[in-house]
Amino acid sequence: MDTFRAWTVSTGDDGRGGEAALVDLRPTDLDDLPVELEVIASSLNYKDALALGGGPGVVRRSPLVAGIDVVGEVTASRDDRFAPGDVVTLNGAGLGETLHGGLAAAARVPADPLVAVPRPFSAMQAAAIGTAGLTAALAVLALRDAGLGPEDSPVLVTGAGGGAGSLAIVLLAACGWEVHALTGRPDELGAGLRDLGAHEVIARSELEGRGRPLRTSRWGAVVDGVGGQILAGALASLRDGGAAAAYGMAAGAELPTTVMPFILRGVSLLGVNSVTIGADRRAEAWALLAEHLDPARLDAITRTIPLTDARGEAARMLEGAGTGRVVVDVRR
Repeated sequence: MDTFRAWTVSTGDDGRGGEAALVDLRPTDLDDLPVELEVIASSLNYKDALALGGGPGVVRRSPLVAGIDVVGEVTASRDDRFAPGDVVTLNGAGLGETLHGGLAAAARVPADPLVAVPRPFSAMQAAAIGTAGLTAALAVLALRDAGLGPEDSPVLVTGAGGGAGSLAIVLLAACGWEVHALTGRPDELGAGLRDLGAHEVIARSELEGRGRPLRTSRWGAVVDGVGGQILAGALASLRDGGAAAAYGMAAGAELPTTVMPFILRGVSLLGVNSVTIGADRRAEAWALLAEHLDPARLDAITRTIPLTDARGEAARMLEGAGTGRVVVDVRR
């Protein structure tokens, strides 16, 4: 292709904020990386919404093609692991931050973090999984590595209405956990969260506001996507030997807690990094998804939009109106 459409974000000299535009690019505008893709789809994550909405701290080059996820068909490769016709996906690894990302009809990507889309997923379903699903799988693996399993139920999932939270519910339930889902919209989202596998839906207000350094023991584990006071309250509510796998900060980056849960109950805080993990860990996470994530359940929480609608959908996400997963069909 001579030119292709892409969402780019340009920032000021100070890097604060950014301006998103749907533009025409040439293949020579892309990074010189070994695997070339005809992009099939991307997705919208909270980080993408921040970038398209002018938020600071995401885009570290200017201008940069947005999109931290990409699914596409290989059209050329300088790496023997991939050949033309392969359908692959890449999540994080600098896309949409330091490397040109997936909200475009073409991409050039590094080979090491690239993963062949596994059965039983289609290309569009792999885009729906995206960084959100990868992160959810990494959180489940982190709990497993910490020696926790379904016998330590219940597990609390915060930010349950979001993409990663929704997929964490599905994965944990499929692995045998009793899942409690925390949301700020229990009346609106409760039925849907139960359909995904949540045993109980809890109002976010139960963990808002400072409480005692140690609260009543309620959960054996936590998968947290919001941080802030919510995570602090969840840590204070863990049972002896419990752990929280934390991957997000939608409620804030600060953690207003004490050492009490750690030294009196022996709880652990496990950090989940989905950006710079190695190829083996990516493969392990995708294998977990392929084994336990029912494609039909994935379809039930997925909406598909054309590339032209990405910025408008990002604005809705920043307003807290989005739920589930949003796939961007770059061919539309």
